[in-house]
Amino acid sequence: MTVGIVGGGIAGLAAAHRLQERGHDVRVFEASDDLGGLAAVHETSGDPIEKFYHHLSKSEETIVELAEDLGVGDRVEWIYGNDGYYVDGVVHPLNTIWEIAAYPHMSLYDKFRLGMLTMEIDVRGGIPSFDTYDDLEAYEDVPIKDFLLEHTTRGVYENFFEPLLDAKFGDRVEDVSAAWLLGRIKFRGERDLLKGEQLGYFDGSFAVLIDALIDAVGRENVQTGARVVDLDATDADAATDADAGTDGAVESLTVETADGHETYDVDSVVVAAMPNVLEDLTGYPCDVDFQGAVCAVVTLEDSLMDETYWLNVAHDAPFGALIEHTNFVPPERYGGDHLLYVASYVQSQDEWLWQADDDAVESRWLDHIADMFPDQFHESMVADVRISRNPRAAPVYERGYLDMVVPYDVGADATAVPDGVYYAGMASRAQYPERSLNGGIVAGYECADRIDDRVDTERSTVEASTQ
Repeated sequence: MTVGIVGGGIAGLAAAHRLQERGHDVRVFEASDDLGGLAAVHETSGDPIEKFYHHLSKSEETIVELAEDLGVGDRVEWIYGNDGYYVDGVVHPLNTIWEIAAYPHMSLYDKFRLGMLTMEIDVRGGIPSFDTYDDLEAYEDVPIKDFLLEHTTRGVYENFFEPLLDAKFGDRVEDVSAAWLLGRIKFRGERDLLKGEQLGYFDGSFAVLIDALIDAVGRENVQTGARVVDLDATDADAATDADAGTDGAVESLTVETADGHETYDVDSVVVAAMPNVLEDLTGYPCDVDFQGAVCAVVTLEDSLMDETYWLNVAHDAPFGALIEHTNFVPPERYGGDHLLYVASYVQSQDEWLWQADDDAVESRWLDHIADMFPDQFHESMVADVRISRNPRAAPVYERGYLDMVVPYDVGADATAVPDGVYYAGMASRAQYPERSLNGGIVAGYECADRIDDRVDTERSTVEASTQ
């Protein structure tokens, strides 16, 4: 079977790799000049660095297994990343049980209730319950604020969660479900009370994994600067019995490049891109809303935050977080430069942050960092600022989100979509309740497995009919 893959991010490459392993012919089409999607990189004075910050949690097992399969498993490093919370001009470390105990902006009882929630223990009523939070779907329609006020305390909500939620979701925060928060707790739940949380990173950046995937798929099978603009299918009337109830079957893809248009015959298509691409090609609608992201990589001559890797900000800052990458990965790997991410989500493209040019964003962000760190930061430290933007960096996990996810086998689930169309983009089930590179790989695998199962079924049907 010949399979066309729309999108050269990690989901598309993972799908292509698994399909090839099972004997199928694949061709990956990426509209941009960069492969890897949100894991695409900038060059530095040493190793490359992702344009948008990335690390792994211990729960992300599929990506580590893939790295092992590709021969780069030894490049995955597990490092303790130091978190902090900036409140009233002070960076408070929040990694170990002792640091959390010393945090002055919550009562001891608040910290106890927060700790119980992060360990997924429900202590309401005085009798601990260890399975209250097992079924995430039970919280799909529960507003996140209502959940936190009921399951923790008002102090926990107002002095810990509320600033973080505002920074992440802005004016959409009241739409977000408690299922997302509980899923994130499960996703990031492995923490050593004496050392903090271990996070994973590739020695050499996530480009190590992307390059290994491209090599495994074969660079001759991966085409950049190739935008898929049309998907052709057989007429529904000409569809086989196996395709009954569909809008025909996939027949070919038309691809636009700098040299013009080319058409490729395919038997199946995996759309490993945002759902708007799926809608453009097939008409299949998706109601999931997405956030944009604006992310700067600031090259500094000296460290800004000494040891803190990830700094959340309690006040209304013009950015969501500061992430000093070289307090996580040594600056020696980047020619001695210190690399700082300044990042913010955007809920609407009408917001100033999205509309402003890079120079204006840089000026506003650096001025605010100077206000936050008057003794540590001055603009003469800044050697370079590179700003990246993505209009659909993450879903808004609003209440009822599961009803809006796009099925993997779109052609089988939607009668108006040709048979043989599969979806592995960010609106897939694998990216719930938190989006991740691991989820992208899972989504790619899910589509590949369904294609392989379909081929086996068709082969068995043919063999049975000839006996």
